[in-house]
Amino acid sequence: MHTNTLKYDLPAGIVVFLVALPLCLGIALASGAPLFSGIISGIIGGIVVGAISGSHTSVSGPAAGLAAVVLASITKLGAFEILLAAILLAGVMQLAMGVARAGFIANYIPSNVIKGLLAAIGILLILKQLPHAIGYDVNPADETSFIQANGENTFSAIAHAFSAITPGAMIIALLSMLILVYWDRTPLKNIKLLPAPLFVVALGVALNVTFDRFFPALSIDPEHLVDIPPLDIGNLGAYLNFPDLAHFTNHDVWIVGFTIAIVASLETLLNVEAVDKLDPHKRETPTNRELVAQGVGNICAGLLGGLPVTSVIVRSSVNIQNDNRTKASTILHGVLLLASVLVLAPMLNLIPLAALAAILIVTGYKLAKVSLFRDMYKKGWSQFVPFAVTVAAIVLTDLLTGVLIGLAASLFYLMRSHFKNPFSMEQYRLHIGEVVKMELPNQVSFLNKATIKSALWEIPENANVLIDAANSDYIDHDVLEVINDYRVVAAERNVKLNVVGLRDEYSLHDPIQFVPALDKDTQTRLAPEDVLQLLRDGNERFRAGRTTKKYYLHQVEATAGGQHPMAVVVNCIDSRTSPEIIFDAGLGDLLTIRIAGNVISREIIGSLEIAHKLGAKLIVVKGHSSCGAIGLALQNEGAHSMGAITGKIRKAVDQCKCGAHHPPEGKAMLEAVTRRNIENSLDEIIAGSAFLRERIARGEMGLVGAYHDIATRTVQFGEPVTLDDGRNDLAA
Repeated sequence: MHTNTLKYDLPAGIVVFLVALPLCLGIALASGAPLFSGIISGIIGGIVVGAISGSHTSVSGPAAGLAAVVLASITKLGAFEILLAAILLAGVMQLAMGVARAGFIANYIPSNVIKGLLAAIGILLILKQLPHAIGYDVNPADETSFIQANGENTFSAIAHAFSAITPGAMIIALLSMLILVYWDRTPLKNIKLLPAPLFVVALGVALNVTFDRFFPALSIDPEHLVDIPPLDIGNLGAYLNFPDLAHFTNHDVWIVGFTIAIVASLETLLNVEAVDKLDPHKRETPTNRELVAQGVGNICAGLLGGLPVTSVIVRSSVNIQNDNRTKASTILHGVLLLASVLVLAPMLNLIPLAALAAILIVTGYKLAKVSLFRDMYKKGWSQFVPFAVTVAAIVLTDLLTGVLIGLAASLFYLMRSHFKNPFSMEQYRLHIGEVVKMELPNQVSFLNKATIKSALWEIPENANVLIDAANSDYIDHDVLEVINDYRVVAAERNVKLNVVGLRDEYSLHDPIQFVPALDKDTQTRLAPEDVLQLLRDGNERFRAGRTTKKYYLHQVEATAGGQHPMAVVVNCIDSRTSPEIIFDAGLGDLLTIRIAGNVISREIIGSLEIAHKLGAKLIVVKGHSSCGAIGLALQNEGAHSMGAITGKIRKAVDQCKCGAHHPPEGKAMLEAVTRRNIENSLDEIIAGSAFLRERIARGEMGLVGAYHDIATRTVQFGEPVTLDDGRNDLAA
């Protein structure tokens, strides 16, 4: 326990203790158990569970969600001591679950259900505490079920409360709520050891004392105050109950123990997941350790005569909203519960329940703010409907039933999403023709079978179909059967089918029927204008962020025996302008010549002639924005061997300066020179190679300039060069 956090944890622990005290007593009353069993569980939940737990915010103790289970179990087993044997067994089972790492279940609770749980608890706090705020205290303080133990329900209790208003209690509650809401606007907020809830409790006591002395009509009767029964300090053993271990052989004891273990574990995992959402520091509770802590707590509860313990969302929320920093606040609240029954009872019995109700109502408002509902609505129906269903179900039933209904709603939308959109379909044009790509998601279940089958069977004849399962960790057997059946259909429709990325256990025989790599026949069929369009298409995919997967291993195998490139690109050495990436090309598609400033030399012309011999159909001279070599030429930098490059570019610089009445400046000049330099390179290729001139004249080879704007990812092509006009329009 650090002194720098104690100033936060101490007041938070006191407030949690004040809220927990009547709740512990109320749950024991609702459970039909001895009154002190609730206090014992609160002490165990605070000190024992708090010490072992890894959560900094969760507060454990007796929970209203188990009150009905306990009441029914006492009736079924016949005695509270026999129930304690079942609680002891439940603790052992929880301990075993923690050791077996069963806490992973918490990771599968959707966020919309967790947020619905928090909002529902907030609404329930407002609805359930409203009667206490106006002095109607006939139901237990921590009752959260719609149907209450006293036969009333949430709404009938509110209706009856307004016919039995206690004026003094209502004044204290209203004043307390005003103070809690506006506390941050007062100088008192700077006193860390005096949180607003502690102040309103003290104010409630002071007001009731004032009412007793000066305004008897407003005086609050004892039944509307905290009521800790008197305790005989000299005979503490009389308040402890011990398990009847002789009933371990009783079949019903094991059933009750298993029921308590499952319900308490689920409620705990739900609560710690919800509490982690509320934690402003977003710390994560180790769920397996939490199950161990709860198991030890319930073993102690069974041995000492307490009720079953779980993590409790109400107390945990109060803990967080009072700015606790570590689990010291949880342990401190347990210590205070112990002290309360030993020495503090006379003082605590002066606290009006209305003041505590005000604290919980404001807590409820913070949990169920209108903004939360608005934010969930903006996320769409798939998020909002499970959230709203969870809220309504918890308010109208109980916590666990409501969460299960919310999970069912969330599962429905999950199944609907899988059914409607289990994969992505994309169609793009490569040198081998149109390719239809189906990319499967991470999990492919039997729910996806119908839509996958429908999509595959609708693909037209003579297509190239690629089913990519590289991202799939699981594929249901029914879906694998659909893919296998489609191979027969594909063969009859002259569809070439590739299935890639399947894990070894899913592998199909002969899954690759085409490879997106150029072969001799495809290269021969391509005309220069076809290649130019393929480059445009590839750049558009790159610009839009839809580049194709290359499957390099397959391309390596397909090109190992020889290459059949479709184009040769004369490109600057700039690291941002790689043609294979900019044009979304694969292995074997492009020949690239990299030289600063994309200038032309005899060696480069010789390389272009070789490119034609290798079957390339198009020469592209590609310059780009923000070119360093162009910038150096503009600065007239020619030292060392750099002059061999910048000297060639200087021709374009002179043309841009002399060819205009008002030469451009800055970036505009840089771009103008870059475009003119591309034109000059095209002219040099035409002038320097009779071999290439003849091939261009016959239409066997194309020549085109291109300007690559790095910022927009776009390549702008000029018009292909003809022998009548050795230029294109890039310099225009």
